[in-house]
Amino acid sequence: MGTRRSLGRRFGWLWTAYAVSAFGTWLAFDAFPLIAITVLHAGPARVSALAAAGLLVGAVVAVPLGPWVEFRRKRPVMIAMDLVRCAALLSLPAAFVLGGLGFTHLLVVSVVVAAADIAFTAASGACLKALVRPDDLLAANGRLESTAWTATMLGPPLGGAAIGLFGPLVTVAANAVSFLLSAAGIRAIGGTEPCPARGGARLRAGDLLEGWRHILTSPALRPLFLNTILVSGLIMATAPVLAVLMLGRLGFAPWQYALAFAAPCVGGLVGSRSSGRLAARFGRPRIMLVFGTLRACWLLGLALVRPGVGGLLLVIAVELGLITCMGVFNPLYATYRLEWTPPDRVARVLSAWSVTSRITTAAMTGLWGLLAGLTGPRTAVAVAGVLSMATPALLFRNRRALSGPDDLTQVSASASVKREGEGGPIMIEIKSIEKPDDRRDFPRGHLEIANLSGLVFGKATFEPGWRWTESVREIAGTDLCEVHHNGYVVEGRMHILTRDGVEQEVGPGDVFVVAPGHDAWVVGDEACVVFDFAGGMGEYAKARH
Repeated sequence: MGTRRSLGRRFGWLWTAYAVSAFGTWLAFDAFPLIAITVLHAGPARVSALAAAGLLVGAVVAVPLGPWVEFRRKRPVMIAMDLVRCAALLSLPAAFVLGGLGFTHLLVVSVVVAAADIAFTAASGACLKALVRPDDLLAANGRLESTAWTATMLGPPLGGAAIGLFGPLVTVAANAVSFLLSAAGIRAIGGTEPCPARGGARLRAGDLLEGWRHILTSPALRPLFLNTILVSGLIMATAPVLAVLMLGRLGFAPWQYALAFAAPCVGGLVGSRSSGRLAARFGRPRIMLVFGTLRACWLLGLALVRPGVGGLLLVIAVELGLITCMGVFNPLYATYRLEWTPPDRVARVLSAWSVTSRITTAAMTGLWGLLAGLTGPRTAVAVAGVLSMATPALLFRNRRALSGPDDLTQVSASASVKREGEGGPIMIEIKSIEKPDDRRDFPRGHLEIANLSGLVFGKATFEPGWRWTESVREIAGTDLCEVHHNGYVVEGRMHILTRDGVEQEVGPGDVFVVAPGHDAWVVGDEACVVFDFAGGMGEYAKARH
């Protein structure tokens, strides 16, 4: 097997920062409830409130952070969120040493860390999209996913040993240091990062909901959003119920319970490292559908757990299958989500996704606790498993869009065609670019846009003398073009200059991909006509209000 290609020094630092903070987080896994129980002597109600508040209140606090992150440089935001988490966590051992640690303090820290987590995740997704080429997004997400599963596999056992030797506050301090090291790694990325422009000076009410608006109006993202939120919520909702079943009624020892969920994480590592190769061999849409479906079929098996070694092996086998499928699916889904999100909405979309996921998980966890109380934990797990098996229907409704924006180059139009004698519509869509849905005029050029089932296709005509910084910059409100382009030159020639100083010229018959952060101008005395298939063309030359 050949060595993996490098994705560049800057991605290497981002990856390193992620690895350090991920290991720190999993090292301190469950430290907050352990502090509440062993240090503050809190009862079950307070421990449950601590877990719920971290998810719910943290998510609500994070709602305005999405737009705030969107219109700022992402790396400084990531560094700031790392430092906030570091300071918040260090306040716990400091307060303990000074004799002032209380439950309210612990609760506030859990909320602050949860909100900072969401803001960091939103900024890091936008940062990743800007750092690597579009063709490398899947490889980058695969490496991050592999790191996450490695940390999940190794962190809790090491953290458990550290807690046994030194107490939970030591692992919290170690987690705080990991965020400090993460901030240093992000700082080491270096290079320049332009400040995103915005139309207004203040945060508007509409900005708060823009992430959800983009997701829910996108035929490509909406089914995936609903699918991932529901699957994640159902899996997480069964975790405490399964703990009650295994540790209580079935009599498993704590080390057996830990082994049942730690050992299968090797499947996540194997799956994430195989994701890119499987997609390259069989096609990304097929792999997303197959493994997106399979990951929803394992949960029901956990309802069959029995006492003894056989039951332990059953849980390990089910979790191994589930986590392996997740390892394959997650990098593909993360890449797909970034591809279908314009650069100026990435932070808001990722923030909305995280907020919804956390609130849904918290609500479903509470609901499944009530269900387990009424019907028993085994029945509650079985209900979650049955419901989970219905979620792949959302993916199959989205089969066509799963190709991704870069693969949909053969569609040219839109109208639903029905074959005589058959009941359902055949998905042939026809629309003439000569009758566009939108036309945008700018000095020495114009853009005609056709929308097909949520996809955006553009035909741009640039007259001799046209240059982006002279004709479009004032309209866009950015120093350089921040739209991602996948296109084909019909006639004329265009010169492209990136913010990093890379120059290239394209002409008739050339197919091109251009990342955000560039200037461009027409070469010669002939107009340049370009067809562009990138979803971001919906934002090109769009006036900011």
